[in-house]
Amino acid sequence: MKEVTVTGKSVEDAVAEALQLLGASRSQVEVEVLNEGTKGLFGLLGNKMAKVRVLLREEEVPAPEVSILEGSTRKPAPDREERTDRARKFLSRFCKILDVEAEITQEEGAEGAVNLEVNGPDLGILIGRHGQTLDALQYLLNLSANKGGKGGQDWVRFVLDVEGYRRRREETLQGLARRLATKVKVYGRKSVLEPMTPQERRIIHTALQDDPDVYTYSEGEEPFRRVIISLREKTGKTK
Repeated sequence: MKEVTVTGKSVEDAVAEALQLLGASRSQVEVEVLNEGTKGLFGLLGNKMAKVRVLLREEEVPAPEVSILEGSTRKPAPDREERTDRARKFLSRFCKILDVEAEITQEEGAEGAVNLEVNGPDLGILIGRHGQTLDALQYLLNLSANKGGKGGQDWVRFVLDVEGYRRRREETLQGLARRLATKVKVYGRKSVLEPMTPQERRIIHTALQDDPDVYTYSEGEEPFRRVIISLREKTGKTK
């Protein structure tokens, strides 16, 4: 099995980074949560990075959940529907605490994730500066919804958005990636972006992955890890 060990601000961010490194989808890997990490409320206090080991399966072999101890019983892990219900209730309670009106909708996301979106008036408090509050809230939501699970395949990844902020941010980053790539081609010098979350770095990588003239890579340690856009060297044979 091919495997990578990755750290991130949250379990879901670390898994997303690992999937990018392996070039695999969520259904093709096994995830072992080595450390769920800790984070201060809204990211204002010190944090401890989450750490996961992700293994790329050569083939999918279903394994029945049985106990080798005769007569032993084990409480079944919450299923996907129950976890989603937990996530929605967590968001509802949180909005009530902040006394904000909110409508919560959900849809199936990429790689098995569940996308939750909060809409309503005056929800900037849920986003925060550069989306920091939104990222912290998404982290807490995932911990709450997945409480009692074993990690790995039992973990359901929830992607939280407020008033379409993440979609707008994605469009902004895609435009930024294309503009900086053009500068790299014109001036022949690499471009170093500001530190970003694994999810935002992946947007940059994806936006330029089919560009034949540049390539991207990440360097640095979290939370200061950043994307580098560099000119791809042209190679060719001469007679």
